[in-house]
Amino acid sequence: MPDLSSLASPLGLGGSSAPAPAAQGPIRSTGVLPNVLAAVGHTPLIAISKIQKEENFKARLLVKAEYFSAGGSVKDRIALRMVEEAEKDGTLIPGKSVVIEPTSGNTGIGLALACAVKGYRCIITLPEKMSTEKVNTLKALGAEIVRTPTEAPWDSPESHIGVAKRLLAEIPNAVILDQYNNPNNPLAHELGTAVEILSALQESYGLNAKVDVLVAGAGTGGTITGLARGLRKAGEVHVIGVDPVGSILALPEELNALPGGEKTRAYQVEGTGYDFIPKTLDRSEVTTWVKIDDDEAFAHTRRLIRSEGLLVGGSSGSALAGALRFLKESEEGRKIGQNETKTVVIVLPDRNYITKDWLVPGDAR
Repeated sequence: MPDLSSLASPLGLGGSSAPAPAAQGPIRSTGVLPNVLAAVGHTPLIAISKIQKEENFKARLLVKAEYFSAGGSVKDRIALRMVEEAEKDGTLIPGKSVVIEPTSGNTGIGLALACAVKGYRCIITLPEKMSTEKVNTLKALGAEIVRTPTEAPWDSPESHIGVAKRLLAEIPNAVILDQYNNPNNPLAHELGTAVEILSALQESYGLNAKVDVLVAGAGTGGTITGLARGLRKAGEVHVIGVDPVGSILALPEELNALPGGEKTRAYQVEGTGYDFIPKTLDRSEVTTWVKIDDDEAFAHTRRLIRSEGLLVGGSSGSALAGALRFLKESEEGRKIGQNETKTVVIVLPDRNYITKDWLVPGDAR
């Protein structure tokens, strides 16, 4: 494994801490691509004008629609970067290594996509709550799947992390790239996604255009951490972290308190929140945290689909709900929302899962 001995990780593993290579370019070639991996990232920045008008905002309200990436989510970016950097430092050996990863699904799909193209055996450990679409997509890409109990704590031998560690010990030449601790996770966004956002803004609004408010959910934290670092190279950014009710990522800690006094509880939104703090999440990069429950997340997901035609998943609804909460309920947010010179960017991390019951409100089923 790459040497990350100085960093804590729930897996006790690591990734390369070597200097990062140059950022990927913000523009995808319009010519013939060599393979599907060249279609990872390079996603559009889209104005959600109907919602902006409905909410009476003057600020630009834009979304980074990550489901346009080759594998359908923001996690394609980190999967590809982790694989390619591991190949460069010799951690992954073509024709020999076996890739194992504990994931809520989307990192697994990104890894399975890369492994299909590059020829690696891929094993994904996945909690039971994850959607049928994710499971079927992983299987179609040739990944082997091991399901684990959703309610298992992260440090339990039965959790997706615990099972991945057991498989690592049992399978020769196995490697866990460790999205929870691998610095290439946030670097993919600092050097890639942030560059794309700034390039799109400057092309549309001029060379001085920048992001004033970034809104993103947090799971491993690589997206929000890397984007905060990358976007702040162009100026100050108010970063809104969106965390599900039942997760413990938000600060201050009192935000995570639950009515029954329990530390965590199950929630249905996929791919966001955790019951531990991943090393790839730098909470000091987040200005304000907002807690969103399942009902609010799914209501705003349906709104994105029906008002704006954006076929996104529940964590995208969480991000929109968090953005609206900040812009409508905080003094600073209200000022930003009524300032036509300000730009708010919301990360929509993945696709819609059409088999999920929440897609249709209860009274319409």
